[in-house]
Amino acid sequence: MRIWYDACTGKHIRYGSAISQRLRKKGHKIIFTTRKHPDTIPLAQILGEKPVIVGEYKTSSLADRLEESSRRVLEFSKMFRNNPPDIAIAHQSVELCRTAFGLGIPIILTADTPHAIAVNRLTIPFASTVVASKALPSKFLKEQGAKKVIYFDGVDEVAWIKDSKPTPEFQLKKPVIIVRQMESKAVYAKNKIDHSNKIIKKLESLGNVQFIQRYKTKGEYSSKERFVDSANLVSYADLVISAGGTLAREAALRGVPSLVISEIGKTYVNEYLAKRGFPIFFIKPQKILYYAKKYLGKRVDVSVKIQNLENPVDKIEKIVQEI
Repeated sequence: MRIWYDACTGKHIRYGSAISQRLRKKGHKIIFTTRKHPDTIPLAQILGEKPVIVGEYKTSSLADRLEESSRRVLEFSKMFRNNPPDIAIAHQSVELCRTAFGLGIPIILTADTPHAIAVNRLTIPFASTVVASKALPSKFLKEQGAKKVIYFDGVDEVAWIKDSKPTPEFQLKKPVIIVRQMESKAVYAKNKIDHSNKIIKKLESLGNVQFIQRYKTKGEYSSKERFVDSANLVSYADLVISAGGTLAREAALRGVPSLVISEIGKTYVNEYLAKRGFPIFFIKPQKILYYAKKYLGKRVDVSVKIQNLENPVDKIEKIVQEI
């Protein structure tokens, strides 16, 4: 079958690559699309993917977001007008959902962010099937209009972390402390405070602080700086600090202690991993130095724990086979 995957962020690229690699082995043709974004194109290159680039990430105003989203839908509609794919898959791509629904294409959707209210409303109701972590309350997906939900006992990041091995890309002075800038341009992060700069200054005395920056001061991302494969980088870390989700889980799934420093990060999926003994901890920014000293270098052997988690790609492959 011809299967379309659209990736809007770096996480989507990783997820899409994991799904695409599996389905290609089964003989399916993958149409992989993405948009210009700080992480998408360079990460796709690292992973060996060659996506078709449609549109870009614009955040200067709500009107810009709306107009760019509309342009992507129109471009996709033109792409698939005469030869639509058999299935569409995405991690809550608004434009994929709108296009596929309009063209009558079955949609397999992954979702793990209840706090992303706008995106949930614009994607979940369109999906034929939602593949979601058991960490999410069933009430949430039902309230958002999910028609059919397939749950898996794990988190999305298992798809690209479980059977992967770090590549010897970095030679860093130890101990390595990674700080990830908040995704401050996301709608759900509006009016939230990014504590990155203050945290970096506090932690410099403890080790080699590596700052993964998303944006310049004025809010535009920097394409001139060398792109860093953050999922690979955390493998060499002694401590990870982030405001939210993906990087914290990628680190915790490798046994690297990860400190989540904002209320945005206290999500169902993060708490799910913490309850299962993965080293992910929720703290207040004011306590960062205390907890950094407490957990720095305290890796946890999670090899057995991660093998007990389900890979969502297995569920997606099965749904594709049924279709």
